Amino acid sequence: MAITSSVSEFLGKIQQGVKPNLFLVDLQFPANHPDNPTGDNKDIVDILCKSAGIPASNLGTIEIPFRGRVVKIAGDRTFDNWTVTFINDKDFKVRGYMERWLEAINSHKGNVSDLFVPNNGSGYTADLKVKQLERDSASSVIREYVFRDAFPTSVSQIDLAYDSNDQIEDFTVDFQYQYWEVVTGNYQVEG
Repeated sequence: MAITSSVSEFLGKIQQGVKPNLFLVDLQFPANHPDNPTGDNKDIVDILCKSAGIPASNLGTIEIPFRGRVVKIAGDRTFDNWTVTFINDKDFKVRGYMERWLEAINSHKGNVSDLFVPNNGSGYTADLKVKQLERDSASSVIREYVFRDAFPTSVSQIDLAYDSNDQIEDFTVDFQYQYWEVVTGNYQVEG
C-alpha cells in the first residue's frame, strides 16, 4: 500500500468527493395504488424526501466448528429495510399516499387486501430508486440504485410538542424489497 506523500496527490485521488446532500429519489407507486400519484402529485413525493440512503450489502456467514477453530463459509444474502424520511406537506399528501398504500396491502378494519398480489405493476410492489448526483450544472447521475419489488411496511408517527418551535414535521417510511441493483455507475451489480 502506497503512502500518500502530498496533499496534491490526495486531492488528485479524491477529486471533489461525493456530497451526501446531492441525491434524488424516484418513488414509483403500484399501478393499482388507490391514488396512483402522477405529475405534480408524484413530484411532491420526490421533492419532499428529506433523506434516504444508499443500501447496505450483507452476506451472511455459516460458522462450522472444526478441531478447535471456527471455519466460516459464505451464506445467504440479506437486505436491510430502506428508510426514507419525508418533510410533511400542509395537505399531508405524501403521508396520505403512504398510508393508503399500506391500507391497500392490508386494511385496518377489515383485514382485507385490495392489492393482494405482490406482482410489480399490478400488485402492491413497485421499483424505487435513489440516485447520487454530481455537483455539475446538469446534476448528472453518478450512481443509481433500484430497489426491486419494494413496498412500505411502516409509516412512523409524527411527534407533536408545544416546545417544537421553528421546525417542520417529518416522518419516516420503511420499505422492504426483494433485492437492489446498481443500474448506473462505475460498475453494475445485477440480481
